[in-house]
Amino acid sequence: MPFYHTLGQIPSKRHTQFEKPADGSGKSPGLYYEQLFGTIGFEGMSSLLYHVHRPTMVREVLESVDVTPKLAVAKNMLSRKFIGFNIEPTDDFLDSRVPLLVNNDLIFGLAAPQHSLTNYFYKNADSDELLFIHRGSGKLRTLLGTIPFQYGDYLIIPRGMIYQIEFDTTDNRLLYVESHSPIYTPKRYRNHFGQLLEHAPFCERDIIRPRDLETHNETGDFLMKIKKQGSLHSLVFASHPFDVVGWDGYNYPYGFSIFNFEPITGRVHQPPPVHQTFQTDTFVVCSFVPRLFDYHPKAIPAPYNHSNIDSDEVIYYVDGDFMSRNDIAQGHITLHPGGIPHGPAPGAMERSIGKKETQEYAVMVDTFRPLMLTEQALQIDDGKYYKSWLE
Repeated sequence: MPFYHTLGQIPSKRHTQFEKPADGSGKSPGLYYEQLFGTIGFEGMSSLLYHVHRPTMVREVLESVDVTPKLAVAKNMLSRKFIGFNIEPTDDFLDSRVPLLVNNDLIFGLAAPQHSLTNYFYKNADSDELLFIHRGSGKLRTLLGTIPFQYGDYLIIPRGMIYQIEFDTTDNRLLYVESHSPIYTPKRYRNHFGQLLEHAPFCERDIIRPRDLETHNETGDFLMKIKKQGSLHSLVFASHPFDVVGWDGYNYPYGFSIFNFEPITGRVHQPPPVHQTFQTDTFVVCSFVPRLFDYHPKAIPAPYNHSNIDSDEVIYYVDGDFMSRNDIAQGHITLHPGGIPHGPAPGAMERSIGKKETQEYAVMVDTFRPLMLTEQALQIDDGKYYKSWLE
């Protein structure tokens, strides 16, 4: 995310001595510990962090648990509908995650955590994470600051970011994507300096940056769970992970509300890329929001039939009237695999003619490689969606 940000106290020049304040003992207070938090070797986006304690102090290594998704269908050629709200709520934040669709590039799943993650710290060392808040509100607490969130917010958490999450209630529903490649804003909407362009559907003012930097000076036993290579490793660190006194750079978590996405419309139906919100090397994320329909006198607002030859299309239905589908409700997920065409449900095209606007909200993930289904996905598959286009 190419937006510079800084919080707390930092030295005037990087990689130089940054002395802690005197404590009155007459002894040298020592130096803060600098850490480069970067990506793609030393060429990607990075931030410089300044810690009270060494961030490297591991006191103990505990168990490692295999959390690799259990596959049920490796080669799928059926359009499917999943009833997302059939995912049962679970107490623990990580245990609540239910992987549904996976390939070598990502894990797409749902979660319904009932309680906050406060008794340990979490880090995903393999993947950038995208969380979409369908129900609930609270705070994402990280070593780089706090981000408040509510219904409709995306949270983008870079790989390696240590965080906890606090919910205001027990009724929480999240969509999550774990991406093995970095999640960026769309290149089509950035100039060569990284600034979002005038015709982009959102701008830097819409980005929710970290605030309220926490700086803890405690030592002791601090449990951290780290996901790497399909395993969840438990380590005990000797100092509080949130001990950063200041940082600056480009690599940090941020939020963005789907309600701040400004739709692009036209005289005739616009293709899905106009809804693009995020991109990676292996998939894109689009936001469908309330918008005026096409204004050509003979326009057909419903999407035309199209073949997914190069990608699998996943749509998570959030709220509103989903004009192109029949029998769709909040929390439903449709999967349209590459290789076969799909389009509006019977009657949807005709119903859309003459309509002036839509009030739908949905999140779409288009992957460039086929998705495989987990055992949990089959448990919430309605089993008949592929027949929904029959007259």
